[in-house]
Amino acid sequence: MLQGALIGCGFFARNQMHAWNAINGAQITAICDSDPTRLHEMGEMFGIDRRYGDAAQMLAQGEFDFVDIATTVGSHRALVELAARAGVHVICQKPFAPSLADARAMEQAVAATGKVLMIHENFRWQSALRRVIDLVRSNAIGAPFFGRVSFRSGYDVFSGQPYLAKGTRFIIEDLGIHILDVARALFGDVTQISATTHHINPAIRGEDVATMLLTHNGGATSVVDCSYATRRQPETFPETLLEIDGTHGSLRLDAGYRLTLCQAGQTRQEDLSPPCLPWAQAPWHNIQESVALIQQHFVDALRAGQAPETCAQDNLKTFALVEAAYLSAQEGRCVAIDSL
Repeated sequence: MLQGALIGCGFFARNQMHAWNAINGAQITAICDSDPTRLHEMGEMFGIDRRYGDAAQMLAQGEFDFVDIATTVGSHRALVELAARAGVHVICQKPFAPSLADARAMEQAVAATGKVLMIHENFRWQSALRRVIDLVRSNAIGAPFFGRVSFRSGYDVFSGQPYLAKGTRFIIEDLGIHILDVARALFGDVTQISATTHHINPAIRGEDVATMLLTHNGGATSVVDCSYATRRQPETFPETLLEIDGTHGSLRLDAGYRLTLCQAGQTRQEDLSPPCLPWAQAPWHNIQESVALIQQHFVDALRAGQAPETCAQDNLKTFALVEAAYLSAQEGRCVAIDSL
């Protein structure tokens, strides 16, 4: 049984703790947060007696195989490098780092120890999206040549995570990173990107609408669009909708987790509604399920001695797309990914 420690006891970390409780092969035996109230609440909720206000002190006492970093992005580099010095595996919440240079330094710090650094890029582990990724990778519609990956909502994400309203960057860094990663999982790595952004909600500092055009290595073109300023009924939060055209067919993942697969003149449909785990709550249940799936994948990869799918080396490519998208929107030009 792998022994783990959680750093960060905030809003989303509760999902991670619920998931750890149900995962085979691992358990969280210590938690850490600089806020005594959050630390106490998390410890009482999950029966964790080892509680720390300082991550260095916790890691110095050891007895951990891995650490789960569930803090905000500004603290990631220091905590990942601390974990590397402690010689433990790391799973780190997205976004990877404040900058691409920081992300690269973090990847190198852990790689030098021979340990694994995985980014908690959970969207590609949502079961509905995973089904589509598996179909595309199995050549079910031939070679994809066009795709659209869309997340449009008016849901108030700021009530549970008020810090999101304060940053000069918002939707690409917080949500778009997920949707860009799904595009990479579906169509492969990206050679260039063009992006536009809009700031609609006056109560926040950052952009809340982004549209991105991607050219992929294999020749496919994809449109990635994100919005938290879209008024729609019914509200589709937090669903990601897909349109994919391939040389031998097409796929559509529509609202309500409805998959339509067209192959050789025949059409079939599947209901990809995710289960609502005992600790989950709609409409968040698809994301909450993906947390359990990605954390189980992390443990399975460690036990098998394999690199997890969203390891740091892979996620650097997604993070580079975020940086390139902001540069494109700022300068009004197409950005080549290899120029970063």
